[in-house]
Amino acid sequence: MATAATLDAVVRAAGPQFGTLMERVEARLAELAGGYGPLLAQHAGATIAAGGKRLRPLLVLLAAGELEAAQSGRLVRSAVAVELIHSASLVHDDVLDRAPTRRGRPTVFAAAGRTAATATGDLLFSRAFAELAGSGEADDVRALSAASSALAAGELMQRADAWDVTVPLARYLERCELKTGALFEAACRLGALASDGPADALAAFGRAIGLAFQLLDDVLDVSGPVERTGKARGTDLLDGTVTLPLILARERDPQLASTDLRALDSAADAERVCDRIAATGALADAKHRALAVVADAKTRLPRSLPPAQRTTLELVADGVVERYA
Repeated sequence: MATAATLDAVVRAAGPQFGTLMERVEARLAELAGGYGPLLAQHAGATIAAGGKRLRPLLVLLAAGELEAAQSGRLVRSAVAVELIHSASLVHDDVLDRAPTRRGRPTVFAAAGRTAATATGDLLFSRAFAELAGSGEADDVRALSAASSALAAGELMQRADAWDVTVPLARYLERCELKTGALFEAACRLGALASDGPADALAAFGRAIGLAFQLLDDVLDVSGPVERTGKARGTDLLDGTVTLPLILARERDPQLASTDLRALDSAADAERVCDRIAATGALADAKHRALAVVADAKTRLPRSLPPAQRTTLELVADGVVERYA
């Protein structure tokens, strides 16, 4: 995610209108979280509050650039909807993974059980589309629907590939684009649609940034430490999820290529595999690949964008990789 310093720089570059819109997004998220009874409000509110730096809503607003005040309602609804989909996907992922914590806090699944967590995720998903429906823009709904479908397809792919250390690199990258890149893509497309901007070009930028974000997140799962990630090193390995560091490392360490992930019984077992992956130099290679994706995405931003808008989007792209340096 982007760091606080990066976000401060974005706010300065984007101007006062940006800060006002982000405040409206936060207020609407809080309003929605509290509108469905105390139990769901507690779980939905906690999930939204733990949502990090709001990178996806940030991209919605920045992809719009300068716009008339009359368009701001549509833009805020789009930013809120994207964050709700992101939050819903996290809750559902935690159910599937039986995850005890996320970002150092108990998950809804751990705190209240599968039924409450599933209902919370369903609520957040449904509210996202209800929010977009308020704008009456079919293109907006189609963009978010495509991203939601991609999330589901990516999750199914990940489940199908579980425990398989031979997963090809191309299939892993496709999974990352579906599970993570697609929602970043939708964020940029929704912003551009609100201001009649270059939607396809900005959507492609968002998809690339999302891919880099996921590659680097997978590096962090191996490298840690827990105080930065909120989870133990090798959590993906314990879940049977094969990511870029292991894919690269198995080519350099034949024993890793024959690792039985099902045999990892503890966090200590997973840490030993993480250490072995790191010893191959695969983490540096993975970071380099992610940085290359970001650099290429920045060069592909449309030259027709106003300089200030281009600067803010480049700042966000840099912020995605900043914390992994």
